[in-house]
Order: sequence, then structure tokens, then C-alpha cells
Amino acid sequence: MSHNSTKTTVSRLSRYPEPKSPLQREVHAPCTSRKFPLSTNSTTQYSNSFHKVVDIGDDKNNSLYINHQKARDDALASISLLKGKEVVEVDRDSRKVVVVEDGEHEGPSVVTCQKSRESDVVAVSQIHDDSDDKVIDGDNQQHLTPPVVSELNNSNLKMLDSLCLSPECGYSSVQAYKKLIEAVDNPTRRDTFERLSYEIQINEKRLEVLDLLRPKELVEEVPQELFVPLTKEEKAEVARAFSVKRKEVLVTHEKSNIEISVDKFRCLMPGAWLNDEVINLYLELLKERERRESQKFLKCHFFNTFFYKKLISGTNGYDFKSVRRWTSQKKLGYGLHECDKIFIPIHKQVHWCLAVINNKDKKFQYLDSLKGVDTQVMKVLAKYFVDEVKDKTGKDIDVSSWEKEFVEDLPEQKNGYDCGVFMIKYTDLYSRNLGLCFSQKDMPYFRLRTAKEILRLKAV
Repeated sequence: MSHNSTKTTVSRLSRYPEPKSPLQREVHAPCTSRKFPLSTNSTTQYSNSFHKVVDIGDDKNNSLYINHQKARDDALASISLLKGKEVVEVDRDSRKVVVVEDGEHEGPSVVTCQKSRESDVVAVSQIHDDSDDKVIDGDNQQHLTPPVVSELNNSNLKMLDSLCLSPECGYSSVQAYKKLIEAVDNPTRRDTFERLSYEIQINEKRLEVLDLLRPKELVEEVPQELFVPLTKEEKAEVARAFSVKRKEVLVTHEKSNIEISVDKFRCLMPGAWLNDEVINLYLELLKERERRESQKFLKCHFFNTFFYKKLISGTNGYDFKSVRRWTSQKKLGYGLHECDKIFIPIHKQVHWCLAVINNKDKKFQYLDSLKGVDTQVMKVLAKYFVDEVKDKTGKDIDVSSWEKEFVEDLPEQKNGYDCGVFMIKYTDLYSRNLGLCFSQKDMPYFRLRTAKEILRLKAV
């Protein structure tokens, strides 16, 4: 039976004449294939068997068609027959390959794809193992029960895959080249690129204008006098004062009757804690500076380091009477209620802090170089200021609405001995109505500068 089947195949193939070779022409560039109308029926029936039709191509004058035709014939010639069953039928006049599904399936199947009407892409074959195949006939779909009986070796599969030009199988190099040319030469896309480029340039110009119009952040300028370097002569003067005999008195402030001996003065050397005498003398010098240049500095009062200790020395932790005469009009020449700011040094056993009665901004402030908090200091000073104004002017004031601020945005201490220097520099800059524009690295300079100012009894 296998012999009869083979003869039938040969007899069928011999019915169709050999195709005439088309006139070959030299192709200088990729050309678009011409489309011919497809057959209305993409499937054909032969004796109760379903046939799948694959349209190979329509352009005989295209070199791609010639190569495709040759490769197809080579591939079909190598297809083997299983058990003498009839598998392939070729219709050379219509240039279609008819794959006959008949019998049982014992190997991989060939599922053909129909040529799309909207493109020039020719689909050939896909290999799959699903036995429930579908064939599209016009608008209707039918299930094929037996799959195609055919077997292709690896070389044949590669040959057929190389002929696949469908989107699922990949584009040929010619079609990819066409797509590239279309993308480059597409006027709409080119116009879009030009428009986007122009819009980008316009937006960049707008951003430049907005940057010019945007208000700049105000950066507080640091006055030059805050960081004036010491001259060689000034440094030598401070070095000599540190090296003389310990008991020798270096300077005496007559108005406050404060004497600074070498022993006391050496607290300004690196690594030492500031003592009461040096701090109190420096605060006296700040007050004298204000009087010399009243237009440049705020009107301030500077309590010495003993004031707060005296104020809280009472049995209930508050004793206004013990400090009542410290601020008499006869002694000061002004009242505390007339001051913009009142500075009170706070000593906590081994640490210096600063409290401020800010009459100018209506708030109580607490500055600690270690960012500590003490609410009791705020309560005591609020009560003191009310009692002080009442005692000196007879007026009752209400400070309940005043803000109690524990200043956080301030220079921080990074060691265990510079707290006194931080405290007097907080006082210095606040009396200038400036922000706290220094840091730990400035401490060695401030120690030398304070030593020079004390030796000359003049703060600058």
C-alpha cells in the first residue's frame, strides 16, 4: 500500500508543469512587494480531509520571491513520508502548498499560517505539540481532529523558520531596513521631534527667567569685626600674660572693682573652664561697648554670674528682695523695662548656660551649648521681671503670653570645657542683634580674642 501511495503522489505532482523562470532583474534597493488578491477560500477539501493552505508570495519579479521559491522546493523535497501515507500536495499553478491531514499523528505537526491581507508578511510554519488545532476559513473557525502527519528534521525546520516573515517569527533584514527608513523619513515623526525640541528650548528659557525672578534666600552676612585675626604683637602680648608669675595681677577694672590675676587669666588657655571673674569682667566690657556705640548695639543689661544664685536663694526657691537693689535707677541710670534684652548667666555646678529676658521680642530664651532644657529658670525669670517692673514703675504687666523658647538652632559644644566661651559669645552676638554665626572650631580664636580684650579692658 505504501508503493501505491507513492505513485499517487508522483502522478499528482506530474500533472503540474514546471514553473517558468521569471525574468531576473538587478535589484539596487529594497522594493515593496506588489499585492495580488488572495483566493476567497483559504482552505480546500479533498475526500473528507481538511487541507491547510499557505500562500507563498505573489511577486515573481522580486529576488526575495525567487529565493523563497527555491528554498521552499528544497524543503518540500526533503520531507519524508511515514508508513506510506499521503502527506503533501503541491499546486504549482496557484503557488500554494496543500498539507493533507490524514491518519494518526506520530511525530511533531506542522501548522500553517494564512497570509495576512493587511501586510506583505508571509507566514510559513510553527511547530507545536497541541493536537487540538484550529483552521480559520473566512470568518468561521473549525476544529481539526487529527493533526498533520509529517516529520521534519532539524535542518528542514531551520530552513522553514528562515522563510518566516510574520511578526510572530521576526522580520527579515529587508523589512527591518524598510521600517528604519520609514521611521527616519516619516514627516509626522520628524515634525514631532522638531516641535518637542523647540518646546524644550522654550521651557529652558522660562526656567532661567523664573530663577532670576525667584527671591533669593537671605544669607546673613557675618560682620568682619567678629573674626578679625590677631596681629603678631597681640598674640605675643597674650602669650606673655599667660607665662608670668601666677599671683601677679594683670588688670583691674575700677568701676566693678574686678581684679584679674595671672591665675584667673589662665582660664582662657585651651582646655580650661572659664571662671566668674573673667566672665563678669567681659560682661562689664560689653556694657561699656554699648555705651560707646549706642547706635550700633541694642540697649541691654548684663547681670553678673552671682545674680541668679542670689535670686533663687530663698526658702521657696525665689527671693526678689535679695536682688531688689541691684537694679536701682540711681545705680544703673536706667530701668530694666527700658532694655531690649537682659542677659543672665546660669551656672549649673560644672556647666554654663545663658538665659535672656527678651523684652524686644516678648519672650524668654534659654541657650545651652549642650541643648539642655530648664523650665524652672523660665518660671523664675518671668516672675522676677513682673516683680521688677512693678517695683520700679508701679505697673502690672502680663507676661503669660510671652513665648518661652529653648533655642535649638545654636552652635553646639563638642567638648567638656568650652561651655563658658559659648555662653559669653551667645551674649556678644545677641547684644549685636545678630544670629549665632560661629561653631566649635572658632573656640581657640575666641579664647585668644577674649584674652586680648580683657588685657586691654575693651571689647570690640
